[in-house]
Amino acid sequence: MVFLPKPGDAHVLDLFSLKGQVAVVTGGNRGIGLEVVKALAEAGASVAIIYRSSSSAHEIASQLSSQHGTTIRAYQCDVSDESAVDKVFDEVVKDFSKIDILVANAGICYNVAAEDMTTQQFRSEMGVNFDGPWFCARSASRYFKKQGSGNVIFTTSISGMIVNIPDKQAIYNASKAGLIHLVKSLAIEWIDFARVNCVSPGYIATDMLMAEPQELRDKWVALTPAKRMGETYELKGAFLFCASNASSFMTGANIVVDGAYTIP
Repeated sequence: MVFLPKPGDAHVLDLFSLKGQVAVVTGGNRGIGLEVVKALAEAGASVAIIYRSSSSAHEIASQLSSQHGTTIRAYQCDVSDESAVDKVFDEVVKDFSKIDILVANAGICYNVAAEDMTTQQFRSEMGVNFDGPWFCARSASRYFKKQGSGNVIFTTSISGMIVNIPDKQAIYNASKAGLIHLVKSLAIEWIDFARVNCVSPGYIATDMLMAEPQELRDKWVALTPAKRMGETYELKGAFLFCASNASSFMTGANIVVDGAYTIP
């Protein structure tokens, strides 16, 4: 296990510093991903934002770069396309010279009854939610192995741990459950050169969830002991902890941030 912390007398806040590190965040142009980009930049990292479709990703990257005094660039890539993923990682390394952290965050969800889901929808959802994180982790691991260290963080979900009700999203749930187990498996397989962890949010007030009917959102809140949805900024600390030396002895872990939804 080569990922050692800084000297034991280091100040605790120094353990959270990402100065000099380069991070890749998929789906980093909005929602949870955007807050992760902000957190890593605030901690001193340079960040490559990967997006599939956006008219504002490059502008967002430029604004954040100026605001935080670190280099942030945006790159277009469909993470479900393995050749495109390999190409964009090569491009990022060419621009930044290295990659230290991968946050595989991009995801989609079709609220479709299982018996009505088309094969095209199935392939699309699994392609983004499971294949994409795997393609990104595999590409990053090749660089991590060469440099002797690296850090992978998957955005999973409580949907990989429980069955959401009354939502009809069996394939989404299965994709996230698969990612959680992939984290555990890769943590063991890559123990000599990379840490692999995941963060499982509960119901978070992103644009995607807020677009759902009010009646459905009310049911989610009623089932959450905290009696509210989480805000995207409330995930920043969990992702920074995973990305930094503050969690240097942690690998294969799943951090749940859900307002106690999964406890009862």
